[in-house]
Amino acid sequence: MAVERIDDREIHPMENLLRMDRMPHIWCPTCGIGIAVTAFTAALEKAKIDPNMAAIVSGIGCTGRVAGYVKLDSFHTTHGRPIAFATGIKVANPKMKVIVFSGDGDLMAIGGNHFIHAARRNIDMLVVCVNNFIYAMTGGQVAPTTPLAAYATTSPYGCVEPPFNIPYIADSSGAVYVARYTALHVRRLTNALTEALNKKGFSVVEVISPCGMYYSRINRLGDGLDMMKFYHDNVEIRHGEDTKNLDIGFQTKIICGKFVDRERPSYMERYNQWLSEVKSTRKNLDAPKGAEGEG
Repeated sequence: MAVERIDDREIHPMENLLRMDRMPHIWCPTCGIGIAVTAFTAALEKAKIDPNMAAIVSGIGCTGRVAGYVKLDSFHTTHGRPIAFATGIKVANPKMKVIVFSGDGDLMAIGGNHFIHAARRNIDMLVVCVNNFIYAMTGGQVAPTTPLAAYATTSPYGCVEPPFNIPYIADSSGAVYVARYTALHVRRLTNALTEALNKKGFSVVEVISPCGMYYSRINRLGDGLDMMKFYHDNVEIRHGEDTKNLDIGFQTKIICGKFVDRERPSYMERYNQWLSEVKSTRKNLDAPKGAEGEG
């Protein structure tokens, strides 16, 4: 993108979608969240989303800070509740494009129940889940996505809890679009986010992101750039792969791609159809009775 100038000041190419007065951001060096935000803002433009008709909602955690940096109607909500808040926004104003942008701990632990039920209802929203395999902001504790045998501050002998397979949960709960890429795959991630923004229904894009301060340091994996090198060497793109096969082990191959892209009536479409049928039935019941049986 070409750099523009106003009053002898360089204009950032994404300044129309980022809150530049809040820069620099708080994310650590080599963290992948900033890359995910870059892909997201590029996708907003590619999908031709009107910023005045879009809202972004996040919860608590490193990724939960995203809503404060994007120049949309932004809601920084309570821990694990961004999908619930986003559902309220969508129902109140169905014309809004609603995006939830948060982390694996926020969305899949305390927020897991909201995740599966929003997918079941097929609420029309995009959920971007940045997965760094750990609770990074609060000290490096085990998260619902921490791979077996990986170390964390609360698993000094290695994690013994099987991690969630996020695409499988989304798919089996009813999501209409499910994709996964790493922060290394910027072009593919941007394209997936663009498709998901234009998809009606509950869409999920998982972003595998390096955490150079906690996950990689505790597990002696180097820094975020070393983790990016690992993604480069150990990611396999398999579009349409059965989501049952997408578990992520500790330092094993990661399968990425677009796995689900289907059609299903959204919650508001079903609701409006139901409402129309109820009104029609009630109208028939309330209609004046004929002279049948008289005389």
